[in-house]
Amino acid sequence: MTTANRIRDAREGDLQAITDIYNEAVIAGGSSADLTPRTLDQRRVWVESHCPRDLYPVVVVEDESGKVVGFGSLSRFHPRAGYDGVVELSYYVASSAQGQGYGTSLVDWLVGAARARGHRVATALIFATNTPSVSLVRAHNFQRFGLLPHAVRTATVSGYLDMSYWYLEL
Repeated sequence: MTTANRIRDAREGDLQAITDIYNEAVIAGGSSADLTPRTLDQRRVWVESHCPRDLYPVVVVEDESGKVVGFGSLSRFHPRAGYDGVVELSYYVASSAQGQGYGTSLVDWLVGAARARGHRVATALIFATNTPSVSLVRAHNFQRFGLLPHAVRTATVSGYLDMSYWYLEL
């Protein structure tokens, strides 16, 4: 079974794993602009904000044992109607599962889901120093369309980091 076959819609029972994986990224720095870990209720609100869910899914990826090791989503790029059809991809993989193809499978799935749902453009906002994530979107033919210098700080990195902006025409 490939990781692509282990991607499924997120359920209520996945919230703790989603929260734990996200908070691990917050604490590590370099992939989230949140400065403090999120609560379970805050992540629940985040999941519920993806509506309608048929256009803006939240999914998890499981390892061979069925443990959730990552999650991803398609989100509205901007609330103004003129941006409808443009989505932002987000994906996080537990540090213990990184480098095993889960991120690639999540991005594969999210790009396919964006196309299947009729979206026009997929975007990704990535810390310029996040080399694995930059390499991942490049491998999926995303093009960098901007760099916002000294734009973001993290919970653990002193100073401000550059944010890179990526897009893929679907």
